[in-house]
Amino acid sequence: MYTLSDFDFALPAELIAQTALADRTASRLLVVNDPAQPPSGDTSPRAPRLDDRHFADLPGLVAPGDLLVFNDTRVIKARFFGSKATGGAIEVVVERLVDERTVLAQIRASKSPRDGSTLRLADAFDVVVGERVEPFYTLHFPDDALTLIERHGRLPLPPYISHDPDASDETRYQTVYAKHVGAVAAPTAGLHFDEPLLAELDARGVRRDTLTLHVGAGTFSPVRVEQLDAHKMHSEWYRITPALVDAVQATRARGGRVVAVGTTAMRALEASARDAEAAGLPAGALLAKQAETDIFITPGYRFRVVDRLITNFHLPKSTLLMLVSAFAGFDTIRAAYAHAIDARYRFFSYGDAMLLTRAAPDAGRDAGAA
Repeated sequence: MYTLSDFDFALPAELIAQTALADRTASRLLVVNDPAQPPSGDTSPRAPRLDDRHFADLPGLVAPGDLLVFNDTRVIKARFFGSKATGGAIEVVVERLVDERTVLAQIRASKSPRDGSTLRLADAFDVVVGERVEPFYTLHFPDDALTLIERHGRLPLPPYISHDPDASDETRYQTVYAKHVGAVAAPTAGLHFDEPLLAELDARGVRRDTLTLHVGAGTFSPVRVEQLDAHKMHSEWYRITPALVDAVQATRARGGRVVAVGTTAMRALEASARDAEAAGLPAGALLAKQAETDIFITPGYRFRVVDRLITNFHLPKSTLLMLVSAFAGFDTIRAAYAHAIDARYRFFSYGDAMLLTRAAPDAGRDAGAA
């Protein structure tokens, strides 16, 4: 059985990308392929085939008739600094919009605020603390919450990016196809796409469609338990449309592959397929729905929909590293990350990307999440 320590690795700090490249498609792309089949009777492990490319090469690495599934969530300016009525400093990160004037948020303060107390945000407006919805607080805004957030909030750059957000981040920490507001972190695999690249994919006959998963701040929450089955996964809202269900079915019918652009698209697709199967539908079917998912994918998970995955490089001991290890194989990902470090790839949100192909489930130590 895999434990948290199995997903640790040493990463030189200088490989953590602090700024985005001026050209979205100029990032590097590590293509990770299945290891060659061993001769009959040979059970020794095989190294994966690793190909150093650039993201602009992607149209030649997918086939006409393949379907790329993008997460079209849009990042909101979710971070605020402010003060309690007593004068104590606070930091607020909005997790999600509940209704027009209500949000759920994380609050960092020396002392937890009481129900009914008032917080001053960005020295611009007051919010009232409502009931606790663990691990978040309910905050009641004096006017339309989204308007106040976009007017006075700050872009919630990840904690490993050291600079304050600037005008460049306003554009680059957002995909070019972002549409539905609600995320507090970007679906970063999508940051590598620009309009000319999307047009080239279209011209080559590669299909594309979208879903929405509002990425929550929990995506940065560390796993604090050694035994993975004791970890409580954060929940995120997603929506899959009937049009996407039809697109996946049509892709299967023509022999194409479903390519998830990012782990968030992967989680939404697999959550929907798991629920569809539980409802008695055939394996690989999807349900058009909007729902919450706390799906936790670890090695041994049986993938139902996604054939290939475009993804950035993830943090040590993170649930996303566990997910890609489940998808491509634990040893394959270990080898790919070691190569990426040696080859000086850029890591995390503003970093480089990988193109992974689904491997057979790693049944060696962990049955994973079904």
